[in-house]
Amino acid sequence: MIRFARIHPSLIAGAALLAAACSGSPTETAPAEAAKETGRPPVAVSVAPASRADFQESVEIVGTLAPKFSADVQSEVTGTVTAVHVTEWVPVRKGDQLARLDTTETEAGIAALKAVEAQARVGEARAKREYERAQQLQKFGLITPQAFDDAKSAVEAAEAATAASMAQTRTAQARLAKSTILAPISGVVAFRGVNVGDRVENMGSGEPLFRIVDNRLLDLTVSVPSSRLSFVKIGQVIEFTTDALPGRTFTGKVMFINPAIDAASRTAKVVVEVPNQDGQLKGGAFVKGRIVVANRSGILQVPREALLNWNLEQQTADVFVARGDKAEKRVVKTGQSNGVTVEVVSGLEDGEPVVVRGGFSLQSGDRLTVAKGEGA
Repeated sequence: MIRFARIHPSLIAGAALLAAACSGSPTETAPAEAAKETGRPPVAVSVAPASRADFQESVEIVGTLAPKFSADVQSEVTGTVTAVHVTEWVPVRKGDQLARLDTTETEAGIAALKAVEAQARVGEARAKREYERAQQLQKFGLITPQAFDDAKSAVEAAEAATAASMAQTRTAQARLAKSTILAPISGVVAFRGVNVGDRVENMGSGEPLFRIVDNRLLDLTVSVPSSRLSFVKIGQVIEFTTDALPGRTFTGKVMFINPAIDAASRTAKVVVEVPNQDGQLKGGAFVKGRIVVANRSGILQVPREALLNWNLEQQTADVFVARGDKAEKRVVKTGQSNGVTVEVVSGLEDGEPVVVRGGFSLQSGDRLTVAKGEGA
């Protein structure tokens, strides 16, 4: 009779586990081995090669556009408005009539002054005739020296009276001319603050009668950090955009650099002149742009997004280079930036692929999965 030995259940379970481990396929154990090696799953990233190309160095700026020429029009005389010839938003040329004040009183005053001037001219003519007669009498000794001097003085007094009356007439005529409000510059009526029947004071305070804006030439005033001010020169080109006209790029030219630096902000004001013949840009628009300060060729550069822990003072930054399927952390020396790319002085070679997206949580040695269409 054959007897079978009794086997403990724990031994059977251990043998089963050992058999399963020995019979496992390589493909099933590979992910586990890889995870054991790195401890982290692959990181999906996008890369771009460090490359040498022309480099446009610039200073980034923001500012607000303002018309270079504008005028607030007020009345130089007091009067009641009898006519307004323009409305808002219409173009006007220098010398065009904007409004007219009541001139009844001024015209009556001019008429009275002209009558006084006529009387003065009559008196001057009479005095001159008397003086001519005195000259004839003097030749024959028939007039005393005192009478001759009196005749001469009478002529001088009459001439002075005529000149005074003429001056008063011209003053009244000038007042009459100022009763017609004219455009001092060419432009567009941006504001009208007067209506027929309003009484206006001479150079009164408060709002003007009209505001005329010439948008054909604009000023853009920006603040440049003192650390970048040495790069900015008069005549340099500025490129800018504005949300008011998306998709368009405009240009201007540096015309003035304030020689004084603001002690609080450590910046200096720079004024840029912007041509605007088509009138598309408007005063008051907020713009963002850059002043092009230099153009260099053959400069090694990377996208700005590739830089991590960028220290502007020490000009250093971290980047991750894709070496095969592994990430390698590098410390690079940076140069100038144009807002899109950054110059790399040292730490990278031409053509090396750097991580531009997905590298925020990367660590050196992490495995990478490069997005489709990206690579060295």
